[in-house]
Amino acid sequence: MKRSIIFAAVLLLLVALGAGLGYFQFIVKPQMIKQFIAQAAPPPATVAVADAIEETWTPRLPAIGSFHAVQGIDVASQVGGAVVGVKVESGQDVAKGTPLFEIDNFVEQADLKNNLAVLKNADLALQRQRELTNTGNTTKANFDSAEAARDSAAAAVEKVRAIITQKQIAAPFPGRLGIRKVDLGQYVSPGTSLITLQQLDPIYVDFPVPEKSLDLLKPGETIDVTVDAYPGKVFHGVVATVDARISADSRNVLVRGQFDNKAKQLLPGMFANVNVNAGAPEKVVTVPRTAINYSLYGDNVFVVVPAEPQSGGAQAATVNGDAASGDIPMKLERRFVRTGEIREDRVAILDGVKAGEKVVSEGQLKLQADARVRVDPNAELARPAVRPKE
Repeated sequence: MKRSIIFAAVLLLLVALGAGLGYFQFIVKPQMIKQFIAQAAPPPATVAVADAIEETWTPRLPAIGSFHAVQGIDVASQVGGAVVGVKVESGQDVAKGTPLFEIDNFVEQADLKNNLAVLKNADLALQRQRELTNTGNTTKANFDSAEAARDSAAAAVEKVRAIITQKQIAAPFPGRLGIRKVDLGQYVSPGTSLITLQQLDPIYVDFPVPEKSLDLLKPGETIDVTVDAYPGKVFHGVVATVDARISADSRNVLVRGQFDNKAKQLLPGMFANVNVNAGAPEKVVTVPRTAINYSLYGDNVFVVVPAEPQSGGAQAATVNGDAASGDIPMKLERRFVRTGEIREDRVAILDGVKAGEKVVSEGQLKLQADARVRVDPNAELARPAVRPKE
């Protein structure tokens, strides 16, 4: 009986001990781990920062345009005939009046000789009538007929000479020739394009601008243009003319700029990235483009500000990542901003960030407001090389 009681007591003690261990293992211990994790601060994220700086920017009106020659034509013949002379080569620079082509004028030369003979005879007849009129041996009507015949013969000579001149095709203005379109001996009809001629210096660029910016456009405003053919080079010109009407379809006004082109690097038809420097220079706060988080709720940036050191948990993050050095811990502050003009890799901030503040320039996807961060000066990504346009 006594052994049964002792055995029952030991059994109850073992059951109680097992239940206590199970309760601790499956109830108390998970709660303790959960509470510890909840109280522990997450490890600081490594980010790259950049300074918000104050720069002086001149207001710009960006646009896209095309270059046009001041004078550009397709040289064509006014009369038909076979090409008997080619006086220039493709791509040649010519002066005004330079002979370009000669069209067969053998028939006109023969007509000219005939008309000159008729004119000579008409002059002699008119001279005789004048002498007879002075002596009173002829009538005034005969003299008038002789004078009319002389004038008609002179007009016929001038007509043939004009046709011969039309068959001697010359450059109407100085410029550069294009690719020749006809060959020696080829028959050309009136109006057939023989070659192109473009006056390249100076050169125009035409581009549309929204009507809301019309008050900023004035003749004489400076223009900066870049073209794909010369990466990194900026061409400078001025606004020459603002169109007298606004397009009813696009509500844009056409603007024409003028550029010196002594090196003849700019050619008609080139694509132009245009920036009109409109207005006086003004100071703006700028940050890198990568610092802006664009969203439907508004554009924002993460500003790195000092934070109170944390007690326990993960080590507090500092500017150089070493809490033991005594530097001030850093945390994030989300700021909603109003952005302005974009130039290359920087964005103007009109409101929300002050000059001198540090903003996160890379790694924003893993961040949230009030999070602790570690600033790594080597975390900034290398800027990729500019890929050529295809």
